[in-house]
Amino acid sequence: MLPETPAKGLIFDMDGTIVDNMRYHDDAWEGWYRKYGLPFERATFSQRTAGMAVSDIIGPHFPGADAAELHRLAEEKEELYRETYGPLVTPLGGLIDLLDRARDHSVPMAVGTAAAPPNIALILDTLSLRQRFATIVSPSQGYPGKPHPDMFLAAAERMGVAPADCIVFEDAPNGVEAARRAGMRAVAVLTMLPAAAFAAFDNVIASVDDYAALDGNPALRFA
Repeated sequence: MLPETPAKGLIFDMDGTIVDNMRYHDDAWEGWYRKYGLPFERATFSQRTAGMAVSDIIGPHFPGADAAELHRLAEEKEELYRETYGPLVTPLGGLIDLLDRARDHSVPMAVGTAAAPPNIALILDTLSLRQRFATIVSPSQGYPGKPHPDMFLAAAERMGVAPADCIVFEDAPNGVEAARRAGMRAVAVLTMLPAAAFAAFDNVIASVDDYAALDGNPALRFA
């Protein structure tokens, strides 16, 4: 277990963490898989793939596709998602209060997400949150998807905060594993999976349904 020192930097995943939207991604993926005649196991899909770069999910199904074709295929799925979730974008409960608390303590914040830039814009710009974050890191900048730790390490470096002083907010095992590999503590956000899905991770300091549950929780303190 990593030491429970005050947080000096916060890193947020986006999908399922800033917003509760994973079922809309699953709907889009299911439609995409059916279009191409591929089997889709909805019960396990998100747990296996959340946090991965979309090209890494699609690539094994089209081994002969070049980067341009993979991008086209990925964008088909993302357009389906944006059409359905776009009118419904809402921050997860307690998020804004947590961002305010961190700001009041001069704690920098970042986003580390596998989402494509248009999806990032859909969430952060719709909610007017982009200016809240010191940096946004994604595979579009050349970083591998989770469970690789590279995005979180880049976020910490850009914020000027040591990895051990960062707390990551994640809804997926791939993301919590990425935080573990980065030497960071994690809060499991249970929008997608139950707490039992994160029981094996020794870097999880809390499991919450939303951010209101962290108010007063000693696992997350700024001083």
